[in-house]
Amino acid sequence: MPADKLLVSSKFAPPRIGTRSITRSNLLQLLERMGECRVGLVVGSPGFGKTTLLAQWRQSAMKAGAEVAWLSLSADDKYLSTFFVYLTEAMQRLGISIENDLPLDSAVGESLDLYVAAVVDGASGIKRDLYLILDDYQHVADPRAHRLMQKLLDHCPDNLHFIIAARVQPPLSLGRLRLMGQVIEVDCAALPFDLAETRAFLDVNSGSLKLTSEEIHQLHDLTGGWPASLQLIAILSRSRPNTREALQELAWKTDNLQAYLAEDVMAHLPPELVAFMESISICRRFNAGLSSAVSGQEQAKEFLTRLEEENLLIFRIEGDDRRLWYRFHPLFGDFLATHLARREPDEIARLHLRAAHWFAEQGLLAEAVRHAIEGGNLEFAVEIIERVSPSSWGVDYLSPMLRLLDRLPQDLLFSRPRLFFLGCLVYSMSARTVKSEAWLEQFMRSGAAQDADVAHGLPLVQAAIALQRDRTETVIALLEHYQPLADDYPMMRFGHPAMLGDAYVASGRYEEAQRCFDFVSTGEADQEDEMALVLACSSVRCLMMQGRVIEVERRSADLLVQASSAHGYRSRSANLAASMLAESCYELDRVDSAREALANRTALFQVSLPGTMIGSTLCRARLDMLQESASIALDFLERQERHFRRLGLDRAVVHSLAEQVRILLVEGDVPAASERQARLAAIAEKYPGARGSVAEIPVMAALASARINLASNEGEQARASLASVLEFAGSQGRGQLQVTATLLTAVALDMLGLAPEECLLRALGLGRRLELVRTLVDEGTAVQGLLLRLSQAESVQSDIGGYLASLLRGFSDVQSADDSGHGAATRRSVLTPREIAILQLIGQAMTNKRIALTLNISLETVKWNLKNIYVKLGVSSRYDAISWARKHELIH
Repeated sequence: MPADKLLVSSKFAPPRIGTRSITRSNLLQLLERMGECRVGLVVGSPGFGKTTLLAQWRQSAMKAGAEVAWLSLSADDKYLSTFFVYLTEAMQRLGISIENDLPLDSAVGESLDLYVAAVVDGASGIKRDLYLILDDYQHVADPRAHRLMQKLLDHCPDNLHFIIAARVQPPLSLGRLRLMGQVIEVDCAALPFDLAETRAFLDVNSGSLKLTSEEIHQLHDLTGGWPASLQLIAILSRSRPNTREALQELAWKTDNLQAYLAEDVMAHLPPELVAFMESISICRRFNAGLSSAVSGQEQAKEFLTRLEEENLLIFRIEGDDRRLWYRFHPLFGDFLATHLARREPDEIARLHLRAAHWFAEQGLLAEAVRHAIEGGNLEFAVEIIERVSPSSWGVDYLSPMLRLLDRLPQDLLFSRPRLFFLGCLVYSMSARTVKSEAWLEQFMRSGAAQDADVAHGLPLVQAAIALQRDRTETVIALLEHYQPLADDYPMMRFGHPAMLGDAYVASGRYEEAQRCFDFVSTGEADQEDEMALVLACSSVRCLMMQGRVIEVERRSADLLVQASSAHGYRSRSANLAASMLAESCYELDRVDSAREALANRTALFQVSLPGTMIGSTLCRARLDMLQESASIALDFLERQERHFRRLGLDRAVVHSLAEQVRILLVEGDVPAASERQARLAAIAEKYPGARGSVAEIPVMAALASARINLASNEGEQARASLASVLEFAGSQGRGQLQVTATLLTAVALDMLGLAPEECLLRALGLGRRLELVRTLVDEGTAVQGLLLRLSQAESVQSDIGGYLASLLRGFSDVQSADDSGHGAATRRSVLTPREIAILQLIGQAMTNKRIALTLNISLETVKWNLKNIYVKLGVSSRYDAISWARKHELIH
């Protein structure tokens, strides 16, 4: 049967707009410009009304005679193959004819170009505007599908427009289109209701209860205009019309708002439905089959349908199969579980065991183990773990295994060698180094290691511990000749090349590392495995160490989307990808994106591999220095230093101290910087001739020493220290470190009255090749002065000259000039065009939100730019910034 006959037709049908929906006039007015733009982005969390907004826009656009196609994406469309089929059908619904047998075998090459060309030719032949809405684009996880969309956006004709709705920013490069004014963006800052929309929503949805203006103001302030919270209030007001007094008291109960509303929402429901909801509240997700098994209700499917139809705080979620899964709003689920515990505490264990048996029968063993543990049947949990075949035992078993291990008696563990081995493996893979070392010692003494299968896996456990301890040479010795079994656990099959590759990278052996990363080919079935994604992240870390930041940004962005979609925002693979995305974005001076990548990822700074913790820590500190203050950056680094000391990670301690030295010298505090350098040098004395990752320790000590020498006007000593840094950076292929050491050598030469130009040109040449920005700009005024002088030299080649000019514009700390006013002109020159535009809009008394809407940028971007403006102008408030701008004729 042809593929188009198997398509789910409902994916092309937009949702109905309910009679109680509120027209989003302001946002619709913004989207009216879509005819002039190539792409529209609507990005926000669940419950913000993205789909409803686009359905409203589609309706108004079609009334105006536009041709609009709709495509709702789901987890089934994560791979290129299915995405391509649905995208092709959506194009054909717009009237764009595409040959059915057109191949798309890969994301590169002739097949991709043929498809894009077919779309462009087909759209060009239609004499009207065409719009394609892609809803829930966050489900698209295949990087090849993103590349296909990128090609279409880059080459589509003027009459073809795309509108993309997603929960996260799609990994598409839209910078050029933004500069051309071809992008419209609506984000979480714009999606909440304003006061007028809140009033209209409550008027329509609150039944017979008519709220006063004061009450509406209170509710708007409480909810912040979040549509999902307002829906809770609407449900309450419809079911309990006499709730005016309760609503008036909400102003004093903001912490308990959701639970309070949930309790009152429940009051009008029949007892059998309430009992059903409480029973299934023990499950993080549920479907009709599971709900029936847990609750004993044959009407489970009908009950779920009713809950969904009445919007009773239940949400559809994407599962790992084609069954329809749901979950409760987290606070509502907690409320139900609490009531169940009060009403029938003895019933909870039985409900968990029913869930455990259902999940086990369905082959969903990680969830089966969790419920077996919660139900108190540890033997059944062990039985589930031991029945799992090695080929299916993945990272998703770590969490339930940790819970199980904490509860099992030691004698049971010793009697089951395979379970004991899995315990060692789990502790080593979950960064519980002390625990894993103790268990491994017990395991070796117990004699269980004599089992052939278990003995084969021991080197991987030992290597995981060594990697957490920053002993990369030990990892190489353990794994260099290790061969995982064909049907081995994915954690071992993909973990082996990931760890060995990481160890090679730490030694600068990049070709050998790349062979590790290329050794294991992951087919489509393996692309979603978390350890396979960790392996992919390790290969990107290899690029990061070399300073190839453009490649790192592209690949880590793709991996972050894929990992978050498959395993969650805070999964190990998502954290690794986010760390590298943040580091590369910071280096490229995309500080907002870097900050966003690190947001709410405390594991990156606390329980990751040493290299990841170091990179994330330095990135976060530099963002704090740039966007907040030196004191905030130093406080964070000192906390991290103490944490790294507790872990016994000298390399991480040294990097934290070296960064403190740099910041303190920027602030002019040489005594405090010298004190940090003394502590750093004391650690470095323990590592003469070190190899592997810890070889960085004496190098970072030498770099910090050179900075102190330069601050003390000791150019010759600085040159001597930097020579060892340059030798290490060159032999290890560390591009960023090489540029830093070369720049500081140029400063030392200038201090000694020698010509620094050759060093500067060498640093600029490498920096330009790697497209580095912050590595050079963060060195501050000393380097800026040399680069300013160099820019005036006639001998500078045009290619270097362009790169040099862009760097000079990026320096935010500039030297004060003489009384001629050159200082003001210089400060003005380092403001970016966007910062100047924001400054001018501030002068018009616009709010941050209004500025965001005017410039088509996010509210957070406005805030970060304001902070940068304050730093660059040396002011601390809007008023001071406006005064400065008027004085220097930027605004009138």
